[in-house]
Amino acid sequence: METKLALPADKIAQARELSVRIVKPVMDFVEAHTTVTVERATLRLAGADGADSDGVPVPNLIVDQLKNKLEAGALLYYVNALVKTGETVEGLNAKIAAGLRVGDLPLGDRSAIDRKASELVRAFSDRVTRNRQHREAKLVEFEGKNHSPMLYLIVATGNIFEDVKQAQAAAEQGADVVAVIRTTAQSLLDYVPYGATTEGFGGTYATQENFRIMRAALDEAVEKHGRYIYLTNYASGLCMPEIAAMGALERLDMMLNDSMYGILFRDINMYRTFVDQKFSRMINAFAGVIINTGEDNYLTTSDAVEKAYTVLASQFLNERFAYAAGLPAKLMGLGHAFEMDPEIKNGFLLELAQAQMAREIFPEAPLKYMPPTKFMTGDIFKGVVQNALFNFVSQATGQGIHLLGMLTEAIHTPYMQDRSLALENAKYVMNNMADLAGEIEFKQGGIIMNRAHQVLDEAVAFLQKIEQLGLMDAMEKGEFAEIKRPRDMGKGLDGLVKKGPEYFNPFEGYLKAELGLEG
Repeated sequence: METKLALPADKIAQARELSVRIVKPVMDFVEAHTTVTVERATLRLAGADGADSDGVPVPNLIVDQLKNKLEAGALLYYVNALVKTGETVEGLNAKIAAGLRVGDLPLGDRSAIDRKASELVRAFSDRVTRNRQHREAKLVEFEGKNHSPMLYLIVATGNIFEDVKQAQAAAEQGADVVAVIRTTAQSLLDYVPYGATTEGFGGTYATQENFRIMRAALDEAVEKHGRYIYLTNYASGLCMPEIAAMGALERLDMMLNDSMYGILFRDINMYRTFVDQKFSRMINAFAGVIINTGEDNYLTTSDAVEKAYTVLASQFLNERFAYAAGLPAKLMGLGHAFEMDPEIKNGFLLELAQAQMAREIFPEAPLKYMPPTKFMTGDIFKGVVQNALFNFVSQATGQGIHLLGMLTEAIHTPYMQDRSLALENAKYVMNNMADLAGEIEFKQGGIIMNRAHQVLDEAVAFLQKIEQLGLMDAMEKGEFAEIKRPRDMGKGLDGLVKKGPEYFNPFEGYLKAELGLEG
């Protein structure tokens, strides 16, 4: 794309090379390990589903049975049980829910296990490929009908059936992307609830049935309004790969899927998170799902002016982790946010510099731009102005995914009319300055250009420091978001498993082959 900031290409290349060296030892660790949720995700890809009479999901039942055998992979025992019993996947799931312990069955002929596993992989591949083809066909059919950037709204009532009404209303009002925010603290549950849910606090449970219900509702909206409506949920937390698996199976289009968010902001163990994020991103890459990263969260704990370089550094690292999982740049919704104190003189220029810098450094990525929240006060009139400035920057710098700011931020969960007003604000601003970006240049040596160069320089220096420390040591020292996370603590550490020499996971092997990854 056209460069307006004259950013030095050698500095950008240096940042990427540093990111490669920072990420490599982490990925070496990842390759040697699995986790309970990677194993449960693999089982879900194979068709393991349902729950027992107490509501414990079948994938959890299987993995819990195999605590001392997971180094070989849970799928080995599940597929062996299919072969031994002669059951269908549905039939075996019912037996497991009723008490069958697959780990107690003696292992049979490995060639029969391999053949059955290959059948399951093909069934998964066929289903997800059909999903991807459907999405791509609709995007061609309705080409040019979405806004640019895409307008992104959140719904979250706790009741999936009420969410459907709000999501369809959002589509009616002009939203291109609908995100169903998860119920409070679901990221800390080490299981995925089963079935449709009608109660939740601050959001709605992410379940496969809820995904299916919402996808069907938005497909109705697609046909009604003649444009594709993207569905988003959250592949993060202790069940990151499982939620990615469910999203792939039910044709979600975007997933919040950061490489470090769970460590920093949910106190999930770093070993667990790094292993989980790779498998989840491999699934997303194969399914054609756009990931959204969480750099905006750094600015909730750090100053957006002083620590802007940490956002850029994290974008470089998230990019590298994503490439290592087979995600192309076009599926990387790298995050950032309009979160500077509005009392800062020329703060708008600094925001514009940050957004333009990200756009030029990551030209192929559908960058996800987050609205002002930290300094929204409840003054709805000032809030409208803050959001209008945010909308201006997003359009002027060619962002890809635009999460709409709410005039009632800091007051209450948005009402449908709040979302409607947010959409009207964004559409008005963006339409009236649709081609402004092509009409303006930035002054050599001016505030905007100098600020972008400064942030890039600081990000490179920060990455050099991270390389010297090692990423895990850096996180222990609180280098990111000023939050310290010890590597031997945090939620989910007990779910980390070192792979044995006979580790069996043909889904992982298939995804690596399809995505062109080594190993």
